[in-house]
Amino acid sequence: MISTARVPADKPVRIAFSLDNASDDTPPEDAIPLVFPELDQQLQPLAPCHDSVESMQVFKQHCQIAEEYNEVRKEIALLEERKKELIAKLDQAEREKVDAAQLAREFEELMEENRTLKLAQSQCVEQLEKLRIQYQKRQGSS
Repeated sequence: MISTARVPADKPVRIAFSLDNASDDTPPEDAIPLVFPELDQQLQPLAPCHDSVESMQVFKQHCQIAEEYNEVRKEIALLEERKKELIAKLDQAEREKVDAAQLAREFEELMEENRTLKLAQSQCVEQLEKLRIQYQKRQGSS
């Protein structure tokens, strides 16, 4: 009889095979652990017929494919996480770009306002000087 055991998903699974003792009718219980808890039930490798070398080879291939499938799923998950990080960075960069553009517009508006105010100030200074001259002329003529 073959027993199955569940192992936590965070523990690595190693499967050892030996076709040399195929004549032995009762293989050790731990020789073929059926442990792929992260796989859907329909994707789980089925227990092999220990009397058949071909069945053992098919089981071994299925286990290797299951391990590769798990690795690919992990890699996909990592890539999806990286994609989310990159999208977040891109969003942040776009926000900063918009902020920088807004700051540049505000800077230009303030520079223009500064030029206008300086021009108005110089005109006021000129007008004040003219008024002083007129006032001094009136003072001198009276």
